[in-house]
Amino acid sequence: MDRPIRVLVAKPGLDGHDRGAKVIARALRDAGMEVIYTGLRQTPEQIVNAAIQEDVDVIAASILSGAHATLLPRISALLKKEDAEDILFVAGGVIPEDDIPELIEKGIKAVFTPGTPTTVTVKFIEENVRK
Repeated sequence: MDRPIRVLVAKPGLDGHDRGAKVIARALRDAGMEVIYTGLRQTPEQIVNAAIQEDVDVIAASILSGAHATLLPRISALLKKEDAEDILFVAGGVIPEDDIPELIEKGIKAVFTPGTPTTVTVKFIEENVRK
């Protein structure tokens, strides 16, 4: 890849806390990636539209609200509907371990829970974006 990896950091749903999203955005920038942050309270449609318009390689959704089982699969379904499944879709936040297998099954490629070092997220993205 002859350009930096482009990542859309998104906050789906009504969650009003974005400290974690800003921490990961900073870590991705520090790793040389180009980061677009959508801000708080985005719908799945807004997130997917922004990802396509910005021509990103990755969507990194941060969710703390407990709506992960609804919102994250919706984003995945919209990526499929828009023929944008080449965009790597990862998520992080307060997501129960028991819910992760179902999210992976529905198209989220990785889920990073609290305490995951940012270097792990950076490495996963670098290794999984098509080069």
